[in-house]
Amino acid sequence: MAVRSVEENAALLSFDELRAQLRAVGEERYHHQHPFHLMMHEGRLSRGQLQAWALNRYYYQSMIPIKDSIILSRGPEPVFRRAWRKRVVDHDGDATSEGGIKRWLKLAEASGLNADQVRAGTGILPATRFAVNEYLNIVRSRSLLEAVASSLTELFSRDLITLRMEKMRQHYPWLSGGLDYFEARLTQAPEDAKFAINYVFENAKTRHEQELATQSLRDKCDILWAQLDALYFAYVQPGWPPPGAFRMKEEGA
Repeated sequence: MAVRSVEENAALLSFDELRAQLRAVGEERYHHQHPFHLMMHEGRLSRGQLQAWALNRYYYQSMIPIKDSIILSRGPEPVFRRAWRKRVVDHDGDATSEGGIKRWLKLAEASGLNADQVRAGTGILPATRFAVNEYLNIVRSRSLLEAVASSLTELFSRDLITLRMEKMRQHYPWLSGGLDYFEARLTQAPEDAKFAINYVFENAKTRHEQELATQSLRDKCDILWAQLDALYFAYVQPGWPPPGAFRMKEEGA
């Protein structure tokens, strides 16, 4: 209670201060620094390890529009719902766009996986399911402010996407035909982040609420990191995939 009292009485952060605080979370905790991603960008992952990544990441991608639909359903104002509805369409697609989920399936196919098996979730790690499902719990059970703030990994995702595309073309040219997902996110993510950070700034009425928003972003970063921890443990070191999980056809990096 004492900590909360201090936060309640502390001065509100300005927009620039709040954005800097949120960006600091990304510098410390975003999964661009995870050893699995570092191996990816250095060209040290095998085809099998990339397949495991594409498969498990698909589960996360497939849950994004569900996560955003939960947030959308909680939005009290038409302006908010119209803005957030765009996120669902970006991933589910519509009459004019195939959407991010279908684009990710193309990436999975380019890696050599069967799209139907990926869509069915065959071989996904248990830890992937636990981590992604926890993200759904966050946006369902916490305040709308915290749910929106959890999406703000988009503040720093563009740099990672740009680097990933460059390194994949360099080290894994056989994946080049499946990079449409990342191309689209180069414009979608900054647009989404702009709306979300403005919403957080305008609706966090106390310093305590600003800190709750920041903590929500930390928790989202932890969820992304945990997914890569599971991949690293199963497919890099020590290389112990659990029963029922995807098995690589090749070993080593």
